[in-house]
Amino acid sequence: MHVRTRWPWISLVLSAALVLNPVGLDFLYSAFFAGEQLARNIARPIVLTALAIMAVVALLEWLVRSFIARRRARGAMS
Repeated sequence: MHVRTRWPWISLVLSAALVLNPVGLDFLYSAFFAGEQLARNIARPIVLTALAIMAVVALLEWLVRSFIARRRARGAMS
């Protein structure tokens, strides 16, 4: 595996695929734009938890990519 960039592009693409499918868009609509308070109260914690999990996954991918890039740079110097 050759890491060319430190951007967490894999987790960002997967997150976009989860959010931009019909079910994800329906949850987003229910969480923030629904006419009923009950629908917003049910969907909002689900959406916010999913966003937090996606952010943690992206952060972990970035850390792993940074670690690999630093390790390869250090190994190339020796």
